[in-house]
Amino acid sequence: MHYAPGSEPCPLPYSPFKACTVPRPIGWLSTISKAGIPNLAPYSQWQNLTFDPPMVMFAANQYADGRRKHTVINAEETGWFVWNMCTYDLREAMNQSAVEWPEGDDEFLRAGVTAAPCIDAPGPRVAESPAHFECRYLSTHRLRGNSGHGWVDVVFGEVMRIHVADHVLTADGKLDYARIRPLARVGYHDYTSFSETFTMPIPGATGAAAAGLEGKA
Repeated sequence: MHYAPGSEPCPLPYSPFKACTVPRPIGWLSTISKAGIPNLAPYSQWQNLTFDPPMVMFAANQYADGRRKHTVINAEETGWFVWNMCTYDLREAMNQSAVEWPEGDDEFLRAGVTAAPCIDAPGPRVAESPAHFECRYLSTHRLRGNSGHGWVDVVFGEVMRIHVADHVLTADGKLDYARIRPLARVGYHDYTSFSETFTMPIPGATGAAAAGLEGKA
């Protein structure tokens, strides 16, 4: 099976595009509007970009009627957004925050999670989440879509502060994935969480090269 997206119909009942790019970490992002209204929404097009300095990105498709997502607008207007690690235990709260609630609703209340203050960012973070990045907004790159819903804002930010809860750290100072069970998106309306990992260092990577990949650099 093969086809050309955009010029040929998909021969499958469901598009394989997102189902092939898996797993995708959840960008559970909190922001605040200029009017002081908190916003919380999940994005499955989220990723880290580099480590020195640490930078991240997320992509937010606009609504079919041309409206841009509140997360994007808030980040642009306030200069900040916050990533909250989503876990298996927080899956229902995350899903509730995906609903398009009426303008002005506090999505922390809708999701049933606690708003905790940040140190640098003006908006709140999810207290129940085990890790957070306070991200300073850098820029938005807007990409044209084939439909109103296809237009997308790609937002870049620099991680200015990292929070990790002490209870999810192992004795040697690493994240305890078995305890956290991070949530990720796969295809369709399917998700996954993982607790099993295996270690596989790159052959010959030592010193500065190894530290740059996974160490303190």
